[in-house]
Amino acid sequence: MKEKILIVDDEKEIADLIEVYLKNDGYEVYKFYNGSDALNCIAENDVDMAVLDVMLPDIDGFKILQRIREKYFFPVIMLTAKVEDMDKIMGLTLGADDYITKPFNPLELMARVKTQLRRYKSYNQVNHIESQMYDIRGLVISKDTHSCTLYDQELSLTPLEFSILWYLCDHKGKVVSSEELFEEVWGEKYLENSNNTVMAHIGRLREKLKEPAKHPKFIKTVWGVGYKIEE
Repeated sequence: MKEKILIVDDEKEIADLIEVYLKNDGYEVYKFYNGSDALNCIAENDVDMAVLDVMLPDIDGFKILQRIREKYFFPVIMLTAKVEDMDKIMGLTLGADDYITKPFNPLELMARVKTQLRRYKSYNQVNHIESQMYDIRGLVISKDTHSCTLYDQELSLTPLEFSILWYLCDHKGKVVSSEELFEEVWGEKYLENSNNTVMAHIGRLREKLKEPAKHPKFIKTVWGVGYKIEE
């Protein structure tokens, strides 16, 4: 079955270009030039991924991302002309999985699409061969069911958030550097601005875990080194 990808960009030339590349790679495409039509499409169709522009004529891309994350966990790549770090961090904090700025190389975008879809499919596959689970002071995460609960309340984690938390739990008691976490979870080479990406996702995870900013119970920061979850 073809994976279905949503494109939302008011620059028709860019949206059309992305559509051509995606279709050439065998994906089914839903393409829209405004946010309202895109949200209607999401409500009426199964979507496996979204490539979402920030600057749209009717609804801010960040607001669309928030609406998506209220119900859905498919990967979202933010596409924008903005290059400021705060815009990138805001998108990642709201639940974006990746962020690429215009102008961009279409082949790079396709590579990132494939990376996110691989992670999403892996997240949704259930491994019945070996059960893997951690129970850390009321935080229960299971790799075989890809579920996570905190004090018996289910947490709604995106595939990327689940992968980050699982990696930290799988290395509990050890300090995991931002570089190691990024390269293992994102599967890409750690660059200068990669730390901002890691920090934004850790912040969102802590928010979902209802962690106090100064004294987190689960994900501890070891300043200048990285993060750890204690036994």
